[in-house]
Amino acid sequence: MNLKPETFAKIDEVITHYPVKRSATLPLLHLIQEDAGYISDQAIEWVAAKLELQPINVYEVVTFYPMFRRQPIGRRHIKVCRTLSCAIMGGYKVCEQFEKEFHTHRGEISPDGEVTVEFVECLASCGTAPVAMIDDELHTNLDAAKVKKLADQIRAEAKQRP
Repeated sequence: MNLKPETFAKIDEVITHYPVKRSATLPLLHLIQEDAGYISDQAIEWVAAKLELQPINVYEVVTFYPMFRRQPIGRRHIKVCRTLSCAIMGGYKVCEQFEKEFHTHRGEISPDGEVTVEFVECLASCGTAPVAMIDDELHTNLDAAKVKKLADQIRAEAKQRP
């Protein structure tokens, strides 16, 4: 499996925190997804072997929790809240505008490889709806102007990368 050496070291260290190896399944999956971007079949098999489990035991965890991705995503991950407060305040329009800005559809990688836009359940900021999380940063009270500004910022940052 192609992970950074630091990730392998964290994995080995995390396992020591649990008296039963299988209890480290979730933390290991989070570390792998953070490094690789998603959980591949190879990763499932590797975690199973590492924790002395059957691959089906790890696969069940990956497919049960919606925060684990089974496919690669763009370099930037835009998660738009779709629960009631955000929906009422324009969350669906926000999501559609992000899709238009990046010429993509929900769950797909944009043609430039830069973003994946997804709907997610509650981002726990109902009082500032509609909201979106870009990577790990929450953006609140979104409207068309703010979405445009965020999209322009993402494109500008992408141009600065080597």
